[in-house]
Amino acid sequence: MELKKINSLVELFFKKLEEKSLKERKKLFLISLKNKNFPDTLSGPYTYSWGNVETKINILSNHLKKIISKGDRCILLSENRPEWLISDIAIMNAGGVTVPLFTTYSKNDYKYILKDSEPKVCIVSNFEQFKKIKNYIKENTIIISIDKFDEKLDFFEKIFLEAKTNLKTLAESVVSYNKDLRRNNLACIIYTSGTTGNPKGVMLSHGGILSNCEGAQEILDSLVKNEKPVFLTWLPLSHSYEHTVQYVQILLGAKIYYAESLEKLLTNMSVARPTIMTAVPRFYQNLFSKISLNFSKQKGFKKKLIESTIYLGIKTLKKEELKLKEKIINFLCEKLVRKKIKNQFGGKLKAFVSGGGALDQKIGEFLNSIGLPTLQGYGLTETSPVVSCNIPGKIKIETVGPPFKTNQVKIAEDGEILVKGENVMLGYWNMKKETDDVIKDGWLHTGDIGEFTLDGNLKITDRKKEIIVNLGGDNISPSKIENLLCLNEKIKQSFVYGDKKTYLVALIVSETEENKIEVENYLENLNKSLSLVEKIKKFKLINEEFTIENGMLTPTLKLKRKKILEKYKEDLEKLY
Repeated sequence: MELKKINSLVELFFKKLEEKSLKERKKLFLISLKNKNFPDTLSGPYTYSWGNVETKINILSNHLKKIISKGDRCILLSENRPEWLISDIAIMNAGGVTVPLFTTYSKNDYKYILKDSEPKVCIVSNFEQFKKIKNYIKENTIIISIDKFDEKLDFFEKIFLEAKTNLKTLAESVVSYNKDLRRNNLACIIYTSGTTGNPKGVMLSHGGILSNCEGAQEILDSLVKNEKPVFLTWLPLSHSYEHTVQYVQILLGAKIYYAESLEKLLTNMSVARPTIMTAVPRFYQNLFSKISLNFSKQKGFKKKLIESTIYLGIKTLKKEELKLKEKIINFLCEKLVRKKIKNQFGGKLKAFVSGGGALDQKIGEFLNSIGLPTLQGYGLTETSPVVSCNIPGKIKIETVGPPFKTNQVKIAEDGEILVKGENVMLGYWNMKKETDDVIKDGWLHTGDIGEFTLDGNLKITDRKKEIIVNLGGDNISPSKIENLLCLNEKIKQSFVYGDKKTYLVALIVSETEENKIEVENYLENLNKSLSLVEKIKKFKLINEEFTIENGMLTPTLKLKRKKILEKYKEDLEKLY
C-alpha cells in the first residue's frame, strides 16, 4: 500500500480491507482478553473479525450521519476495547471529529473539555464513564453508550440490531466509505496539559497521523517481514501515542489484543504472544524491577551466567567485538537465559517500542542485553506524535534514533528541537495565540533541548518547557498544581517534582513544622479534585523561601527549577 496516496484514516482501513480475501475477512482482528470465550470463538461481544469490524463501522457511521454535520466534535470516553477503534473510524467516516477523553481525568478537566469542544455526540462505554461527564453535558448533546445501561439512550447492540432488521437501513449501511475526506482535514482533537493549567486541544489531521504511519512502517517492516504481526494494547487509546499505533496496526494487517489491565499484562502477554508491543517507560521500569529482583535471588552458576548475559549483551548492543571465549559464553547465554526470558513473554516478541517519555539508559541497556529488544522513540502530541525512533539492529540506547523521513528536524541556536512536516498539528483548538507561539514559519518549537550525534541520531539533553513527563508518558503542568497548593494560607510556596517518575512529590514552604497536619489535610482534599497523574503522593516541609536573592526565583518571580533541584534533589529523591 502506498500511504502517500491514501487520503484519510478511514480510507486506510477500507483499502486494507480490499486487500483481504473473503476467507481472510473472517479471521480474528480485534480481541479483548476480557472475553471469557477466548480464543476459540467469534461469538463473544468482545471479539471481532475484519468483516465484523467493517459491518459495525458502516452501521455506526450511517447512524451518526443522521445526527452530526461535517466537523462536529464527538466525545469518546471508554476503556480500551475493540469498540474504541470501531467508534473512532465511524465518527470520522460520518464526517465528525473524534475527541478522546482519558478515563482518569479530574472533574475540572472533563468540565473544561466538554465546554471547550462543544460536542454534538458523546460516546461512552458504560454508566461508570457516563457518571464522570453527565453534569457537564448540554441538553442537546446526544449520548450513545457502548454497553446498555439506560433504555432511553441509544446503545450499540440496539443500533446494530435495528440496522440488521431494517433492510433499508442495512442497505444504506453498506455504502462506500467517505471519499470526501482529505489529508489536511481535522481527524481528532487530543487534549494535553498546558502550562496555564487548562488542557490544550491539539488538532491532528488525517495526513499527520498517516505520515506517522509511513515513518513507522519503515521500522516495523524489517521486524515482521512476511508474517502477520500481533500487538498487545494496554496504553490508553486516548493517549496520542496509542491512538496513532492503532492505524499502524491496521496498515500492517495486524491482529490486536486488548489487555485486561496493567497488573495482568505479563499474563496477557503469554496468551496473546505479541510480536511487537508499544509501551511507556513506566512499564519498562516495572519490568526491569521484577526481572532484577528475580536475578538477585540466583546463586552459583546461575548467577554467573546471568551476569555474563548482561555484560556480553551490552557489549553486543554497543557493537563491541567479542573474543572467541566470550562468543561461546554468549551462545550459552542465548540458549539458557535469553530464550527462557523470551518464552515468558510469549516467545514471539521481536521488539518493545518505548515512547511517551524518556527511557532510562540503564533500563534500555538491561532489557536489550537479556534478549528483549527495546527501541526508544521521541515525540509529542503536537507531532501526531512520533518524530524519531531507533532502528532494529542499529539501536543507540542513549538516543531516540534518527528522525522519520516524513518530517524534518533541526536544532535552533539555543538548542531547542524544531520539527516541520505534515505530522505537525494544525494548531490548538480555540487557541490562536498559543498556536502562533509554538509554530513559527512552519516549524514547531518543541520546548525540548537536543543535539544530533555523528551518526545522525537525535539525542534529548534537556527540557526547555516546564512540563513534567511521568513514566506513564503523561504531560503534567507543575505550575497548575503549585498554584493550587499555594491557595492554602499555611503554604507560602511550593515546588512539584516527578519527571520520569511514577508519581508526583512536592516541596512545601511553610513557617513551622506544626503546620504539617493542616497541610496534609489540605493536600488530601486537593487530591480529590486532581486527576490520577496530578495527585501529590508525598511532600517535604521546608522553611526557607525561594527568593531572588538566593537564586531560586527569577526577577519576574518565577521558580528557577534547576536551582531548586540542585539544592533539594536529594530530599526529593528520598520521597520515592
